[in-house]
Amino acid sequence: MAEAKNRAVVHFSTTLTLNETEIRALEAMIGYGADAFLKAFKEKLGESYIRNHEGGIRSLFASIGREVLPALREITIARELLEAAATERVQRRQAPGAGWGPA
Repeated sequence: MAEAKNRAVVHFSTTLTLNETEIRALEAMIGYGADAFLKAFKEKLGESYIRNHEGGIRSLFASIGREVLPALREITIARELLEAAATERVQRRQAPGAGWGPA
């Protein structure tokens, strides 16, 4: 005899757009890890509110570390490369006999 089980699943997701300053703030927030964050939160603000959200906090910190921080490292690398290229171009232009044309 056939058996059927019904199950309703509700799924929600959101896309959040952050600027670099906000991403760096997230990096600072998760820098000490979820356990340290939760401990400080409980000590300073109490445990009653955060108690039901500890799993979500841990998941959020893991997601930020996995998804957001690698992108932040790419931003940092890109900025460093751009600054190095700009410095090199200025140095070439300042060299004896160098013109001000395109580098």
